[in-house]
Amino acid sequence: MKVLHSWLLEFLDAPVSPEQVAAAFDDLGTPVEEETRIGDGLEGIEVVKVLTLSPHPNADKIQLVEVDRGDGEALQICCGAFNMAVGDLVPLATLGTVMPGGMKIEKRKLRGEWSSGMLCSSRELGVSDEHSGIMILDGRLTLGTPITEALGIKPDVLWELEVNPNRPDAMNIMGLARDLAPKVGVGFVAPTPPALVASGKDAQWGAQGGGGSQSGESTAGRFTVEIADADGCGRFLARVLSGIDPSAKTPDWMAQRLVHLGMRSISAMVDISNYVMLELGQPNHPYDLDRVAGQTLKVRKGRDGEKIVTLDDVERTLSSDDILICDGNDVPVGIAGIMGGASGEVSETTTDVLLEMAWFDPTSISRSSRRLGLRSEASARFEKGVDFAVAEHAADRFCELAAQICGAVTQAVQVDVRGNLPERPTVRVRTARVNAILGTELADQQISDLLNPIGFVAGPTVDGHEVTIPTWRYDSATEIDAIEEVGRHFGYRNIENQELTAARAGRLTPHQLERREVRRLLCGLGLAEVQPLPFLAPGQLADAGLDPSGIELVNPLVAEESVLRTALLPGLVTAVARNYARRQLGVGLWEIGHVFLTPPADQVLPDEREHLAVVLSGHEAPAAVEVWLTLAEKLRLQRPSVRNATIAGLHPTRGGEVLVNGVSFGIVGEIDTSVLQRHDIGERVAYLEIDLGAIASAERRSEKYRQISRFPASDIDLAFVVDNSVSAMDLERTLGEVDELVWSVRLFDIYRGPSIDDDKRSLAFGIRLQSGERTLTDGEVAEVRDRLIAAANEAHGATLRA
Repeated sequence: MKVLHSWLLEFLDAPVSPEQVAAAFDDLGTPVEEETRIGDGLEGIEVVKVLTLSPHPNADKIQLVEVDRGDGEALQICCGAFNMAVGDLVPLATLGTVMPGGMKIEKRKLRGEWSSGMLCSSRELGVSDEHSGIMILDGRLTLGTPITEALGIKPDVLWELEVNPNRPDAMNIMGLARDLAPKVGVGFVAPTPPALVASGKDAQWGAQGGGGSQSGESTAGRFTVEIADADGCGRFLARVLSGIDPSAKTPDWMAQRLVHLGMRSISAMVDISNYVMLELGQPNHPYDLDRVAGQTLKVRKGRDGEKIVTLDDVERTLSSDDILICDGNDVPVGIAGIMGGASGEVSETTTDVLLEMAWFDPTSISRSSRRLGLRSEASARFEKGVDFAVAEHAADRFCELAAQICGAVTQAVQVDVRGNLPERPTVRVRTARVNAILGTELADQQISDLLNPIGFVAGPTVDGHEVTIPTWRYDSATEIDAIEEVGRHFGYRNIENQELTAARAGRLTPHQLERREVRRLLCGLGLAEVQPLPFLAPGQLADAGLDPSGIELVNPLVAEESVLRTALLPGLVTAVARNYARRQLGVGLWEIGHVFLTPPADQVLPDEREHLAVVLSGHEAPAAVEVWLTLAEKLRLQRPSVRNATIAGLHPTRGGEVLVNGVSFGIVGEIDTSVLQRHDIGERVAYLEIDLGAIASAERRSEKYRQISRFPASDIDLAFVVDNSVSAMDLERTLGEVDELVWSVRLFDIYRGPSIDDDKRSLAFGIRLQSGERTLTDGEVAEVRDRLIAAANEAHGATLRA
């Protein structure tokens, strides 16, 4: 919601500075999201007259304009707009002017021609969004007049506020001023337009009218309003305005206010309608009386398949959930609370208007607006709950403005039909409860002093107050709502922070803490989390190279996904395939999720386990092993290793089990090429999956600090030829246990090819030798090297590669 400082002041009995207003809005829960100073940056812009127009000799899209500032001298301007004519008055930003957007106007050449200023559009002046051409000014203005004086622009402040859904009263100027006044210590004044017609029914708000019809007689004829949907329409007030001057123009002050609040100036009657809605919060609609059949408006439910062409010239299909405004022939002329129909639109020939001020059920309007995909300023207010008591005041204001601007005469009769309006409850507000919720020590009188100024009328009781909820707060109905109002106006900043002294039960379990550490580690490795659904299509397990006999659901959410996954592989390989099809290569993904295995004979429910899986597209098996070792290091797992094995879904010679101290906790390797082909994946994919729940009980090594040596290290590289059945990790562990001088062992290359038998491969290790007590001699390094070679040969039959 946007609001002008000057407009707010019309509802306050004393001036309040913009700084005070902005601070109060923040305290009241309608914080300022953006502040704009209107009129700033317009100094140096003045009215000039177009003397000549001529083509630019070197540019087709620029013309040369000579203007007169009032001193009789011609000033040349290069301009890209062509909507001017000789004799027009236009705004000129003179040299040295700093525009509202921050641009400084300087003399410069455009394609070889000098430009001594800039002619301005309406948007560049900040008075509207129009920017299709230069702004043409009133021809009666005096040359050289400052543009602020010419357009009647006065310094002002425009705020854009954040308005929560539970604040319908904050969707209009009057509601914001009412809420603001007591916060800034001034009185709230609602300007009262003259009552031009006799009141209708007594205002017994909340009484159930039940609908019905009512007619009135005007000089333009008899007009009738009927409510056939009493639940959808709680009130419908109508008046007739006649003698409207079709040539009347919207005054500049009104047009500027509408533009500043985000609305377009259209015509005098439409602008008055929008102005009243923004000011008082009552959406309304003026119908051309001559175009309303039977001069009758009827509110009823829609019928499936009915159609209406709305004011935006779009034909819309209606349903029985919609509330419609129909004419005397029962033909829809508007979608209640959302948008009027084109058939009853006021035009440049309209002289008589039938004015609608109504209250519609918020839930119905919200439902229809979403279904139709049609959201308007009116529906935004009706959805939150309009004040049904303001209709007559809004009608008086509309008629007052129409008389001033269009010369309209309001007929001395109105029709005011009631349907079922919401009850405005009286709620018990206990002082003790207020203080317990807010953490305050407020007295009864303080609470009533906070509530009464904003319309929550508080009457004293033994333990607090009986509070009557005002009609403009549709959102409020219970004690806690009134307590919230007390808190807002007392000021949350005035409530002292209190330390919670009571014991608070609950904390993360060690397993939960460890799982969070795992998540952070995987993200730190540059991998992205995915969350495939645990439901698979029949055959999806087989496509991933797994046993197809998964657990089938009797009542699946989707018939095509009726099998529970037994591994995380199917979902992750599908994710890789989806990325690969979109040319996203080399993705790294991880998931922590549950798998469902066939239960033991004595168990009814599936054997549900929590697994962790990592998939590395464009990588070979060692990359997945590296992730496993990093994870094992983080979790301090005892003697992590990999054992070659044939694993379903993985390549027969590039897969194995991951072990902790010799016990298997998962699998690692590369996804089988046949699986990749079935998923149209054209790159190798490394894979790791472990039982995260089971690994919580795996053996851990102690957290021992290892002193960093201050002596230089000696690095050697050894490449061993071993059988394919020999695990690289087993060989690495053997090398690491040869001597205490072996500081680290790292596998850096795997080679298969010429000079190596088909059943063997070469494993190259980088080995660091270092002592914490001395610098190693060449002899010591050579001795350890020989022992490393011997240990590899003895334990694994490895031979040193030449």
